[in-house]
Amino acid sequence: MAQEVLIDLHRRLEGLPARCKERRDVVEQAAQLYGVSESTLYRYLRTLYQPKPVRRSDLGKPRIMASGQMERYCEIIAALKIRTLNKNGRHISTLGAIQLLETSGIDSDYGFIKLTPGQLNKATVNRYLQQWNFTLKSVLKDSPAVRFQAKHSNDCWQFDLSPSDLKHLQEPIWYDKQRGRPLLMLYSVVDDRSGACYQEYRNVYGEDAASALLFLFNAMTAKADPEFPFRGLPDMIYMDNGPIAKSRVFRNVMAYLGIEIKIHEPASKTNRRKTARSKGKVERAFRTVKECHEVLYHLREPKNEEDANNKLLEYLKQYNDHRHRHEEHSRMEDWQQNLSAKGIREMCSWERFCAFAREPEQRTVGVDARIPVDGTVYEIHPDLAAERVVLWWGLFDDELFVEHESQRYGPYYPVSGPVPLYRYRKFKKTRAEKTLDKLEALAKSLALRDEGDPEGQRIIKDMMKTVGVLPVTPFVDPDPFNELTFPSILKGKVAIAAYLGKPLALLPQADKDVIDAILDETLDKTVVMARVKDYFYPKEDSNHAT
Repeated sequence: MAQEVLIDLHRRLEGLPARCKERRDVVEQAAQLYGVSESTLYRYLRTLYQPKPVRRSDLGKPRIMASGQMERYCEIIAALKIRTLNKNGRHISTLGAIQLLETSGIDSDYGFIKLTPGQLNKATVNRYLQQWNFTLKSVLKDSPAVRFQAKHSNDCWQFDLSPSDLKHLQEPIWYDKQRGRPLLMLYSVVDDRSGACYQEYRNVYGEDAASALLFLFNAMTAKADPEFPFRGLPDMIYMDNGPIAKSRVFRNVMAYLGIEIKIHEPASKTNRRKTARSKGKVERAFRTVKECHEVLYHLREPKNEEDANNKLLEYLKQYNDHRHRHEEHSRMEDWQQNLSAKGIREMCSWERFCAFAREPEQRTVGVDARIPVDGTVYEIHPDLAAERVVLWWGLFDDELFVEHESQRYGPYYPVSGPVPLYRYRKFKKTRAEKTLDKLEALAKSLALRDEGDPEGQRIIKDMMKTVGVLPVTPFVDPDPFNELTFPSILKGKVAIAAYLGKPLALLPQADKDVIDAILDETLDKTVVMARVKDYFYPKEDSNHAT
């Protein structure tokens, strides 16, 4: 039936009651007039003003091919974009992927895929990539970050450094004129449990291990200000994998101090994980200091790093007195209340810290038993002349230790320039030279006898028994560089003989017994040498005392 006929009939029926006779007559007349049944007419009237869908019934379903086949092509195109993605975010376009599939095809887990030219177009593929969440924006999302917190204070420190917004100081205390003014860097450690922070300014030319070690020493030692009790050795330091963490001397010092180094995971190659997402505590401290403290430098700029560090320390007191991130007390109160049962692990002295900060370097010693290090000349043991040795030189001291064939020598200190003319100096004969003299004298006395001479055969056998394998005491090093104790009693006797200037075999038996008793009691260098000096030179000490 025509739409206008149904509309006119519906308008006539609206003015009549629902069950009146006139309504029934109108329906019968219309059914007879158009040759349809009353049921059909009522059905047309019911569907006249019903809402109709505004979208097609096949919305979201491809019409050029089956849904499974289109989804497979979209997966391959999305995989091509991921495969060609570089660090700058550039990848093959949708049109380029379609042309690649049409021209050369590609091998995949679905087999060899090659499209018929014109089978797909850019708009259709982009629409279904968006609909089925195959776009790179939908696929390449960061994995969820895991937040952690230490159980006790000093269990974990987060360490990092950041360039200051001030960039440079007006009057730096020290800088290299050839390299220009150094960069003002802000070093920071934050206790993972409490959020208590300690920071320092340092003028540097890059991320070097020496500056980091100096800062950590100041952070771990007791401060002169009693209002800033933050100190102690942490069990672990969490940091990025930069030049400092890769430094061998930095890792050695942390190992000597009993501190574990943990490196956060870098950004994944598949772009599923960003970098530095677990350093939020130390990054938050940097931002707070720069936004709340360094902005005041526009009003009064510090002259040097000492002035800047004094002002920074005053601000850090206020920062640590702020409320903890989820506790009701301040950060510093949380640090004090949540120390472990073992308490604060005290930092070592500066001298021992300098001893730990030594880095190995292979060098060849000169024929004059001297070796230059950064313009400073050291004179070492004559036995090592022209030898390939390992130097252990400290970052913070002038002492030099030398290692050769698993044996350590030193410490050695800088010496003056070359020996002046007409002042001849002769080295004391070394062990190798003495051995060579003995062997040369023995070689001159060697002679062959007749093969049938039994006496000659007996002498040769006796010589073979005499010249055997010498007993060797293994080198035992209780501290890293043999500075505190002798590794063995034999080494102690050698040092005493060098101090006395004569072999111990020439001493009376009573003196040798005293030396044996001292070495049996302790191997501490300071104690042993002091007692030997008191025993052999008692009058000299009293004269010095008067």
